[in-house]
Amino acid sequence: MRDVVKSFLGIVALGLAAVVPTVASAASDEPDLIFKRSTVWHFLTPDHKLAVYAIDDPLVEGVACHFTLPEKGGVEGMFGLAEETSDISLACRQVGPISFKEKFEQGDDMYKQRRSLFFKKMQIVRGCDAKRNVLVYIVYSDKLIEGSPKNSTSSVPIMPWGDTPALKCGDWLK
Repeated sequence: MRDVVKSFLGIVALGLAAVVPTVASAASDEPDLIFKRSTVWHFLTPDHKLAVYAIDDPLVEGVACHFTLPEKGGVEGMFGLAEETSDISLACRQVGPISFKEKFEQGDDMYKQRRSLFFKKMQIVRGCDAKRNVLVYIVYSDKLIEGSPKNSTSSVPIMPWGDTPALKCGDWLK
């Protein structure tokens, strides 16, 4: 009986997966896959992996972030039914002269990605430490029902780049 229920739920989830988009971004392009590394081998289904992605901040030119997240394999991972864990790391750096496209609010979403069929999503948000002139990014995964305390933070001190003087992030807060 348990297998019948599990199979039924799998079929329902596959049908919904066709309707629900897998990745939703908040005003940004999709991240670039840098590489994947297998962590657990499976015989006939995909392996569990760590995947490293890069994304440029869509609002702040000259800042790129790299994040690593686990991707479940096995049968559930193969069909997109696995709920991914919340273990995500983040590193953001200045990669060119920094310029702001528009003003932003503390804690604005830079990027969002769904991490399970219904309830979990990963978010990268941006803030400004105006006193130190540092952009601060945090990645976290939240769950609709019980939340998730796992997070990672990265700071980007705004420095001059060549002849371009350093802007003040506090001047760009709403």
